[in-house]
Amino acid sequence: MLSVAEAFARVLATARPLPAETVPLPEALGRVLAESLTADRDFPPFNRVAMDGIAVVHAAWAAGQTEFAIEHTQYAGAPPQPLQDPQAAVEVMTGAVLPPGTDVVVRYEDTALENSRATIQIAPPAAPGVNVHRQAADRRRGDALLAPGTRLGPAELAVAATVGAAEIRVTRRPRVAVVSTGDELVDISETPLPHQIRRSNAYALQGLFIQTGAEVTLFHLTDELTALRLGLTNIIGAGFDAVVLSGAVSKGRADHLPGLLRELAVVEIFHEVNQRPGKPMWFGAKEAGPVVFGLPGNPVSTFLTACRYVLPWLRAVQQPLGTEEATTETPAPAVLTVEINFKPQLAHFVPVRLTVDAEGRRLATPLRVGGSGDLTGLVGADAFLELPPEPVMFAAGSVWPAWGL
Repeated sequence: MLSVAEAFARVLATARPLPAETVPLPEALGRVLAESLTADRDFPPFNRVAMDGIAVVHAAWAAGQTEFAIEHTQYAGAPPQPLQDPQAAVEVMTGAVLPPGTDVVVRYEDTALENSRATIQIAPPAAPGVNVHRQAADRRRGDALLAPGTRLGPAELAVAATVGAAEIRVTRRPRVAVVSTGDELVDISETPLPHQIRRSNAYALQGLFIQTGAEVTLFHLTDELTALRLGLTNIIGAGFDAVVLSGAVSKGRADHLPGLLRELAVVEIFHEVNQRPGKPMWFGAKEAGPVVFGLPGNPVSTFLTACRYVLPWLRAVQQPLGTEEATTETPAPAVLTVEINFKPQLAHFVPVRLTVDAEGRRLATPLRVGGSGDLTGLVGADAFLELPPEPVMFAAGSVWPAWGL
C-alpha cells in the first residue's frame, strides 16, 4: 500500500499547466497570472503631497519664518503650479503634485489659516521631505510588480489597474466534474425517506474547488450498473480536466467504480493509501482525457482527501510553465495541544482548530469528530494535522505538519 507521500507525488506527477487566456481585468479575481506585469512609470509618478496643508520652502521655515502668504491652491489632479515667492506658501491637497519650488508640507492641524495667510505652529523638521511621498519611492519604471504564477487578489488587481492592464493573461480555470454516487442519496430539496440521506459531499467539494479557482459541474449517478456505466462514459468524455468521484471505490458489492474505470480505459495509478480517513482512495488518468480521483464516500474522508490531494493538483495545473516551483505544497508546523493515541499503522488526518499563543506558536487543538461519517465535526476546522503511521502515542507539545482547509 502506498504511503501518503508516494500517493501525493503520483498525483502531482500528472499535473500539466493549463493554457492561458486573456480576460477583462474585473474577471481576473482569483485567477493565476500567466504574464509578467512591470511598472509603466515611477510609483508614485511625481512628488506627491501626502497630507492636506501648506507647502513651503524648508530653508525659509528653518531660518525662523513662521508666517507665510498663500500664493494659490494646488488640487489633486491639477497640473502643478510652481511657487513664485520662496517666502510664500501653496495650499495643497492630499494626492496633489508637490508644487515646484517647495520641499515640505505642513499639515492643516499644525497651522493657523486666516485671510490667505498661514502661521506654522510647530518647529521645523531637520530636513526637507516631510509629508511628501517622493517620486519613485515605491517602484521605478520597469520594475517587476507581479510575476507569472501569482494568484490575483484585490491588491493585485489594483496593481494591474494602475499599470493600465485593462485585459490580463491568466491560466484557464480547471474544469472539474464532481460526481456523487449512491442510491441512498437524494437532492437537497427533497425530503429523504428513513433509509436515505441528502447529498452533501458534492456541495462541500464544489465549494473547495471553486475557492481554488475551478469551474465545477455537479452530477449524481445511482448504483445501478448500466446507468452508472453510461453516466460515467459521458462524463469522462465531456472535456473535463478532472473528474472527482465520491463513493463506490471500496470493496463492497455496489462499489463498481474501479472496474468501470478500467473498462473505460482510465489507467489506475493507485488504489488504497496508507491513511485514515480515506484508505480506499483511487486515482487514475485517461490518455488525452481527465485525471480521475475516486474519493471514499464518507463525508470526512471525502473532504480531507480532497484537501490533501485534489486541491494541490488544482493549484499545480494553474501554474504557468516555468513556475513549477510554486506547485510545491509545504504545510506549516503546528503544536499539538493534547495527547492523541492512534494504534493503526496508518497516517492519520486530524481536523484541528488553530490558535496562536503568546510566544507566537501555532497551536492545533483536535476537534471532536465522531468518525468518517460525522460531517458536522468539520465545522470550525482551520486545518488538519498529518500524523505518521508511528508512533502510537502523539504527545501534547509535539509538532506536526498542518494542512490548511
